[in-house]
This record gives sequence, C-alpha cells and structure tokens, in this order.
Amino acid sequence: MSTTTTEKTSRECALIAACAADEKKATDIMVQEVRDLIGVTDYFVIATASNNRQVEAIIDEIEEIAPLAPVHNMAHVQGLRSAKAVFGEKVPNVVVFDTTFHQTMPKKAYMYGVPYEMYEKYSIRRYGAHGTSHRYVSMAAAQYLNDSDLKMVTCHLGNGSSISAVNAGKCVDTSMGLTPLAGVLMGTRCGDIDPSVVTYMEQKLGFHGQEMADYLNKKSGLLGISGVSSDMRDVTSAADAGNERAKLATEMLAYQIKKYVGSYAAAMGGLDCLVFTGGIGENDNRVRASVCENMGFLGISVDPAKNQQRTSDILDISGKGSRVKVLVVCTNEELMIARDTKALVEARR
Repeated sequence: MSTTTTEKTSRECALIAACAADEKKATDIMVQEVRDLIGVTDYFVIATASNNRQVEAIIDEIEEIAPLAPVHNMAHVQGLRSAKAVFGEKVPNVVVFDTTFHQTMPKKAYMYGVPYEMYEKYSIRRYGAHGTSHRYVSMAAAQYLNDSDLKMVTCHLGNGSSISAVNAGKCVDTSMGLTPLAGVLMGTRCGDIDPSVVTYMEQKLGFHGQEMADYLNKKSGLLGISGVSSDMRDVTSAADAGNERAKLATEMLAYQIKKYVGSYAAAMGGLDCLVFTGGIGENDNRVRASVCENMGFLGISVDPAKNQQRTSDILDISGKGSRVKVLVVCTNEELMIARDTKALVEARR
C-alpha cells in the first residue's frame, strides 16, 4: 500500500526534528507514532536534555519566536522558567503548541503568495492558532453526532477569534495566519487586511515596526471600529443604545464569520456541522443568529428558541429541517493540554 503525501511529510518532519535534537546533544531520542492515540498529530519526537543549558536552549527558541504570538509567547516563557525554578530539573516540562492541530493543512492552504524563498529561508507560512480549542470541540462534536467523517467548520469566537475547516477530524484550513493577527475582526486585532493599508498608515501616522504591530494588535478590531470597548457585550449594548459605530462593529464581525463559513464549505465540498465555541460563540446568541441568517442555501438554519438557551456542555440549536447540524460546544483547552501532557510523559516511560 502506498504512503500518502501527508504521511510522508509527517514522518520526514519527525525525523528532521529528531536529527536536530541529536545535533543539540539530546539523549534518549525517540520518534513515536501516536496517530491512533491522540488524533492531533501523527508523531511525537521525544528527547531528554541532560543539563540545564539544553533546557534553556529550548526555552530560548520559544522566546525567539515570541513575535509570532506576541500576546502569549513571552508569558509562556516566563511560566516555563518559573516552573523549572520551583520544581527543579527532574520534573518534566511539556509544551503544547496551539498551532499543532493545524499542521495537517495542505501546502496550498498554508502557503502565502510571496516569493518562495521567504518560506524556505524564514518559514513564512500560515500556522494558525486556537488549535487546542478547535481540536477539542471538533472531537466533541464528532462524538456527540457519532460520526468521525464530518465536514465541519469550527468557530472559536472571543476576544481572539479564529475559524477552522475540519474534514474527518483533520484541520484543512484556518483563518489565523503567520500570527494570530489574521482572520476575522477581534477584540483589539484588525483581522484580515490589505498589506498596502499598513504601508499607507505608516506613511500617514509616522510610525513603523513594533509601533504599527501594537496598533494593529491592540488598538484595532471591535475597539478600533466601535470606539467603545474590546468586549462584545459592551459593544452590543452601545449598538442597542444607538451607537452607529458599535452597530457597524457587530455587523462586520458576523459578516466576516459568515464569509469564512461559506468559503470553507466550498473548500471542503460541503458542510455537515457548524460549531460555535469560545466566550462569544458559547454565550452570544445574537452573533450566532446573525452568522446563520440567510444561510439556508448551505443547509444552515437555527431554531430561535434553542438558540436562546445556555449550556455547559453541548447544545444542538439546529432549526427544523436544517441539513447542517449547528452546535454550541463549550471548549476545554485545559483538558486537551492535560491529555497531551499525560500522553507525552507516559510515552517517555
């Protein structure tokens, strides 16, 4: 039986990682196939660092890529160093990357239309984020519907928001990109934007580099459009009180989510399930209704009464005759991290 391109890529990447660990003088290097155990990835590369310097080298590499996730990575680095200082070197530290679930995307989905050497030299590509959440809710939805072969769009909506296309449990596309700045409008992040807008604003505002990154990451999105808040609850309240900019912000968010749902359904050749999760996705029935409005051509409809309900687990809000199952699934990223940590630590024994 021939090996698929994805399997070849996964195995080759694992071997490359193992060779890199060997070059760093790691010991007890093991490449273990885990696709039947956890679903999110095909292989674990496990290695032991024999001294504190090697451990620090790993942490330094995470710190080096901090600009790819500026809101999160530095806090993670501090957490790793603090844990090592408190618990000592004999207690294992496990890093569960929020990008891992998206590593099954095909190359046509994660590549950018910039010169290819940018990918070869600097690894510029789409990585995505919120993978731990997308993985959890897609698995939970598949289990709830008793079907592992679903074409699914998962919408993690909160202060940071991302949309993923999941086909038979594997991510095939996601809205966030090289960094978590891309995708739909977020609390303080702009989401997708014409790159020329950035250079134009630099000329007009007179700042560049990190200043511009902060402007797009921390002063844009719902906050920047509404002028009210980065919190969807405050923005909605302002819109209800007649604030036109706040109303525009709510409309932009729903419209952009709707576009991603439609495009991912087209990319997968259909849609079986639409999942809402995250702070907004789980609690804001108005956003869910707006996203699903006029989506009957895709087989999506929502029951208004069910959509008003709350859940601490899974809620089916599908309308009567809806061909697509519309679910609200409460995410549990901490549980996913705990499961991955347990699997990795046990694999070392």
